[in-house]
Amino acid sequence: MSKLTCVEIRVLEGKCTAVNQIGIVACRLAWGLSLSFIMKQASLLIRWFAVLFFALTFSGFATAEDVTPKKEEPKSLDQIIDELFGLATGPFVNAVFYPLATDIDVDKVSKMPQNLTLPAPGGADEWFYRADEKSEWQRVTVDKNEEGLYCEELGMAATGSGTVKAFSGQWTPAKFKIFLVIFWLAAAGVILTIVFKFINIRAFGLAMRTVRGKYSLDTDPGSVTHFQALTAAVSGTVGLGNIAGVAIGIHSGGPGVAFWLFLSGFLGMSTKFAECTLGVKYRIFDTEKNVHGGPMYYLRLGLEERGLKSIGMVLAFFFAIFCVFASFGGGNIFQVNQVTTQLINITGGGDSFFFDKQWVFGLIMALMTALVIIGGIKGIAKVTDKLVPFMCITYVVSCLLVLIVNASHIIPALQMIMTEAFQPRAAITGGLVAAFIWGMRRATFSNEAGIGSAPIAHAAAKTRRPASEGVVALLEPFLDTVVICTMTALVLCVTMNFEGSNSANYEINGHSYVLGAAGTGFKEKEGIAMTSAAFETIHTSFKYVLFLCVFLFAFSTLITWSYYGLQAWQYLFGKKAITAWVYKVIFCLIIIVGSSASMANATDFSDASLFAMSIPNLIGVYLLLPIVRSELARFVSFAKRVDDGATVEEADAADRKHES
Repeated sequence: MSKLTCVEIRVLEGKCTAVNQIGIVACRLAWGLSLSFIMKQASLLIRWFAVLFFALTFSGFATAEDVTPKKEEPKSLDQIIDELFGLATGPFVNAVFYPLATDIDVDKVSKMPQNLTLPAPGGADEWFYRADEKSEWQRVTVDKNEEGLYCEELGMAATGSGTVKAFSGQWTPAKFKIFLVIFWLAAAGVILTIVFKFINIRAFGLAMRTVRGKYSLDTDPGSVTHFQALTAAVSGTVGLGNIAGVAIGIHSGGPGVAFWLFLSGFLGMSTKFAECTLGVKYRIFDTEKNVHGGPMYYLRLGLEERGLKSIGMVLAFFFAIFCVFASFGGGNIFQVNQVTTQLINITGGGDSFFFDKQWVFGLIMALMTALVIIGGIKGIAKVTDKLVPFMCITYVVSCLLVLIVNASHIIPALQMIMTEAFQPRAAITGGLVAAFIWGMRRATFSNEAGIGSAPIAHAAAKTRRPASEGVVALLEPFLDTVVICTMTALVLCVTMNFEGSNSANYEINGHSYVLGAAGTGFKEKEGIAMTSAAFETIHTSFKYVLFLCVFLFAFSTLITWSYYGLQAWQYLFGKKAITAWVYKVIFCLIIIVGSSASMANATDFSDASLFAMSIPNLIGVYLLLPIVRSELARFVSFAKRVDDGATVEEADAADRKHES
């Protein structure tokens, strides 16, 4: 069946389906119950902020109701779940990704879309459409097949036939959006690297000595060792963002994205140091000696110390909400979504049992995750301190094998990366800015520097000096982005074969792609499928090795982010056992949703939920910088005494005497 015939079948007619109506009502009910609870528990200031927040998202659902897809051919359960998921999360995604500049090019309005960057069938381009000057602009995707250009969303094509209309109205090409939140994160990395005088370089040796336990005792307060805290945090960051996320970034922004990934990881080391120092500084212990820490606590307690109690409470409240969202998004949905895609790839593609039953694998993953997260942070740490080293070594060795097999392409690939970091191919809408933003977006999703997730795990470390865990934490972006993401980027770039020096068309091991074009079907071929094709340049069986890596990465991220989300959930709703059980059940159910979601919906919600956390978190980090400076000076002085020959006990006593 041709693509054009599919358009004819899928032309939207009539009113919204009953399933989508139920989804809208369910979303509104969930928001309403949450708002009701918060209004009963929170202070007056937080109540007003809550009303505003929920009113904005509620109005988004009302808008979504009017544009819900209409009567269609019967859908699979996976497709129904994906549509409801997109409906529920769309308003939140749009709110977070607020553009600095409009993406509507009013100077290039035409009567129909032109073939600007689609040299071959299978590509897609973004356009804006409106029926006339009185109508609102609508962002749509224009695709190309053997018969020419067409727009599936509007049921229009270059040549009308049957239920498909010929192009009409007004069209203008979409410009690349410049998102405010991306620059917010990039600025933090630059500022904190300068403020702490390139601590990402200066403290690297100190971090290595600290993680080995040179400056700590078993009797120090906390639940896990420095190494276990690091592996727990790394297991949350080293996930599908390192494999599928890098591929999505390079496919969308070109090979130059790899350079910006590397730079973002380097700068993120300083950000991670600052936030994790605060995570330990303001952690609390409950009556059962369980540790609770993270931005929720240093925003509230730290800003209260500085006379900003009300601001701290508001920031902590919103951070906790966004953290719960992120545990369902980047820490859950994206991970299981991409591992499900690779499972389908190795079990027959379109003929796979899981092709239209993705939810079955999601159910299996949910049960496995439930068995681990019941044990809490200690149970998670026992799994991750063994799993993380194994999965990282397996993946890096596999990448090295791909590079060895394609050794002759390494130097040309590095040259291509450096050139296209500043001069991307013509097919990349937005040019240099697009390459930079995609690099920052994928790196931030991967290493989570500035997001505020890692301080939750590092808060459990056994230490008396907060900055000791801060310097350990700066190793995270190094391992996650500087090493693993860079390895993935090189593997992809050495196996990409472009048709020409400025062509958008390329192949990876016989699989064809068009740079900058998103997948148009329910089962997209970008993301993890690109990395899988690169691995298969060694041997076709290496797609199974990648699946093992993907599965382990996803599983470790799931169990770690369940802990992050639980800490935020308990901050909002209390620390009773029943509260924890409710969250864990919801988390496991959402795994099933993630297995059925499309890559576009999974990526957008995952990115939006993570980036939203950075807004309150970095405000707090900036306001608490004097505290971080003080703690760093204290730890450096303590470490120098130990390095000069004193025992930890002697250095500790001297430190206490100096403080008094």
